[in-house]
Amino acid sequence: MGTDAYQLLRHEILHGPLMPGDRLRISELNERYRLGLTPTREALMRLASEGLVAWKSHRGGRVAPIDVEDFRDIIRTRREIGRLCLARAIELGDAAWEAEMMRSFHLLKRTPFPDFSDAAEKTVTWERLHREFHCAVFAACGSPWLLRFWDTLADQAGRYRKLLLVHAGAGPAVVHDFNREHEEIMHAVIARDLPAAIALQDRHFTQTEEAVARLVDRSVRSTA
Repeated sequence: MGTDAYQLLRHEILHGPLMPGDRLRISELNERYRLGLTPTREALMRLASEGLVAWKSHRGGRVAPIDVEDFRDIIRTRREIGRLCLARAIELGDAAWEAEMMRSFHLLKRTPFPDFSDAAEKTVTWERLHREFHCAVFAACGSPWLLRFWDTLADQAGRYRKLLLVHAGAGPAVVHDFNREHEEIMHAVIARDLPAAIALQDRHFTQTEEAVARLVDRSVRSTA
């Protein structure tokens, strides 16, 4: 039950209705999700250790608040880890790795980019396939620790990107840009062109960083 509570609350923070700064009262969460008081408390403490919850034992907690500099630090670190993963994957990857990368890109490209008015399931589906594509790019890097760090950073970045998907929506040009950027990264990686692959990947992350940072900055200013 504790694991179920952790997985559910984690999903609600990363993909669901729990937004940065939302108050997390154990009694209210238990009433909403029927998880049990002890499993809920344990889940919140575990999520606090991952940086997804700001927790104080006697006062409950909140979903970790948004902060522009925190987000930029996440993206900077993500780029650094991504470069290491990319270099190793290009060196070690085989034909099966290339095929899986192409398969994951095809699925992502065929999935509509979520609009702010879409049902939550559509956003979750796109986010899952988006993450699977980037994981497929790095899958051949041969380092479980690098991939573990990448997953942690992807969770943190996804928490911020959810704000963009919820509040900003996307028009056809944005969808095209995402698909084009992913395809360019894939082709550079398959061609084993490391400098081009790193440049394309960095640009992809930076563009997302700037879009989310502008939204976060507006959100912080509006609540100041």
